[in-house]
Amino acid sequence: MKVKVISVLEDNYMYLVIEESTRDAVAVDAAVPKRLLEIVRKEDVVLRAVLSTHHHWDHARGNEELVRLCPGLRVYGADERIGALTHRVAPDEELTHLSPSLQFGAIRVRCLFTPCHTSGHMCYFMWEDGSPDAPALFSGDTLFVGGCGRFLEGTAEQMYANFTQVLGNLPKETKVFCGHECTVRNLKFALKVEPENEAVKKKLAWARRDDEDLPTVPSTLQEEFLYNPFLRVTEEAVQKFTGRKEPVEVLRALRTEKDNFKKPKERPHPQAMLAFDWGLFAPFLEKK
Repeated sequence: MKVKVISVLEDNYMYLVIEESTRDAVAVDAAVPKRLLEIVRKEDVVLRAVLSTHHHWDHARGNEELVRLCPGLRVYGADERIGALTHRVAPDEELTHLSPSLQFGAIRVRCLFTPCHTSGHMCYFMWEDGSPDAPALFSGDTLFVGGCGRFLEGTAEQMYANFTQVLGNLPKETKVFCGHECTVRNLKFALKVEPENEAVKKKLAWARRDDEDLPTVPSTLQEEFLYNPFLRVTEEAVQKFTGRKEPVEVLRALRTEKDNFKKPKERPHPQAMLAFDWGLFAPFLEKK
């Protein structure tokens, strides 16, 4: 199983997962179809399906165009608001069992329902039968490197359950492929929460490396439990920072503090960012 990390828009990631023996591929959060199809052609693979973690435009905006350009393409997700959705999935469902005509080769895909950022958010857990490689988690806007998604359509109780009952039960060596590149900002906040945490200091120093354009994904679940404050709500230092003891209340307080922590500069208009990624401004930017 090969995972191509594709940076798009301002700080989004989309992914192309390739089954190397069959050359079949699955895309995760296909926001920019032109860029995705460039990678598909370069890798010489057949795009079989799109997995959308949630309906937000910066994760699912390209679905309709991809379905138009790739006849027979299947689009999976848990929310009817996802564009061009062809197959609505259920919690813990394995996609290989949905249709015998859909082939992922040796790759298995399990749907992990993680409502909170949106009410229909789904993470995707993938592994390859008979492979020594670590499994992969495509966590969308639920779990980031050093952070977690905002509670836009859910509660702290839901996010705590996501972390402890769903994602927390996965193998610790699982590689985490998240939906956004916000690692440095997340770890700066983590350092504020736990100033003496050596794992945070080490990861932040690494994330600030010379070539900042390189992706910081994947991390691993084992690493996240060492430096991600949202997964460390039972640690004394994290509880002291929030002034709370009960884990859900600690998580709720952390989210509030993070939302107010060095808010990033105003982002460019999202449709303008999409137009740049689609190359719509190219004719105006070419040198005469």
